[in-house]
Amino acid sequence: MTGPGGTGPFGGRAVLVAGAGISGLAAVDALVAGGALVTVSDDDPTKLAALPDGVGGCASDEIPAGTEVIVTSPGRRPDHALVAAAAARGIEVIGEPELAWRLGAEGDRPPVWLVVTGTNGKTTTTEMLAAILRSAGEDAVACGNIGYPVVSAVAAGHAVLAVELSSFQLHWSPSVRPAAGVVLNVAEDHLDWHGGMDGYAAAKARALLGDVAVAGVDDPVAARLLEAAPAPRRIGVTLAEPGPDQLGVRDGMLVDRAFGGGELLGAAAVVPAGPPGVTDALAAAALARAHGVPAPAIRDALAGFTPGPHRSAPVGRVAGVTFVDDSKATNPHAADAALAAVPARVPGARAVWIVGGLLKGVSADTLGELARRHHAHLAGVVVIGTDRAPIVDALARHAPDLPVGEVTTGDHEGMQQTPQDPMPEAVRRAAELAGPGDVVLLAPAAASMDQFRDYAHRGDAFAAAVHDLSAPAASGARP
Repeated sequence: MTGPGGTGPFGGRAVLVAGAGISGLAAVDALVAGGALVTVSDDDPTKLAALPDGVGGCASDEIPAGTEVIVTSPGRRPDHALVAAAAARGIEVIGEPELAWRLGAEGDRPPVWLVVTGTNGKTTTTEMLAAILRSAGEDAVACGNIGYPVVSAVAAGHAVLAVELSSFQLHWSPSVRPAAGVVLNVAEDHLDWHGGMDGYAAAKARALLGDVAVAGVDDPVAARLLEAAPAPRRIGVTLAEPGPDQLGVRDGMLVDRAFGGGELLGAAAVVPAGPPGVTDALAAAALARAHGVPAPAIRDALAGFTPGPHRSAPVGRVAGVTFVDDSKATNPHAADAALAAVPARVPGARAVWIVGGLLKGVSADTLGELARRHHAHLAGVVVIGTDRAPIVDALARHAPDLPVGEVTTGDHEGMQQTPQDPMPEAVRRAAELAGPGDVVLLAPAAASMDQFRDYAHRGDAFAAAVHDLSAPAASGARP
């Protein structure tokens, strides 16, 4: 990147950054450093008032005269009015990762991109990959959808990037060609944004356009994407015994048959435990091996790995009931895995499932089918959130004898008004349905923004409610 007035890919060009969130402001910094003429738009005028000197602000969805490129926030849909207006004027629209790719490509030593995507497991896999790379002595960082903008990682000069990319980010990143990329799985999610499963899967497939394509071949959609990928080398990861060009599990050991790494680690040592965690570990190992990381560094990093919060994390035990925060389970596929893990976590336990939020175009019947599938170890369901009614109806159709509680606290209150927290009532009602030895599981299978800032806020609220519940239970009495 070059300084003001420089000759980099954006030097002297008029660029609109549409959205002043974390990635948008990081894009502003990078563009200003590269000599671009930057304007920012956002719905919140207070964000525009705090822009750096020399950066202009404009109303949301306005395109200033002379704009040559728009860097959009990832959540802006392709059918948004701003995108349509840009297309009518011949203005290119890209995302922040695409900006990072173009800026990084201009350097003397462009960073290596190792990309992780999928409906579920992205963050855990990305964190595992970054830990492995650092264990091998690489100057590596986890970035992207994980919370640290890719453009910031590029500006910091890191040599290797473990990049988590959502389907939104991939859609707006047409030039990105990672050295290696993985699609972990593809299940119903964000269908309202992509217009259906075909568009969603096509966005995910962009992670497989580089030299090495990796996919979780136990997932049928991901397996099909791998088969169709143009990458010169295609690698599968599986929970079964691996074939050639695969990493998998043999006699309880993670095994690499694709890159000649042999046995990597005992599956029982992987955290988080269970099939999803093992798949994530295999995927991280595959990307690391594609980059040339030796097997001992993979073994050491995975053996010491601890996942981030809100991913199958126990947050308390009250009157013999264990409370587990999996707020990161924002779609049915993730909730399915969380429910399946309950008997493995606590043998013989039943689950009380706290579910609900914004379904993002996913049919509520999918959640009803999950309740039917896991009925044998479900003690009940507590439903929260804006899309509560269709979920309750679906549960009645698919699992009519299952106890279901509804929580209306927090309904019809936008985040601007600081809505009342629904979690204390949800946790209380779940505890009433549970018995000693059971698990209350927060695995909402839906987005959080109807009642919370994000999934982390939702998980923190759950943990706080469990903490408050424990106070009157200190004597051992049931709350």
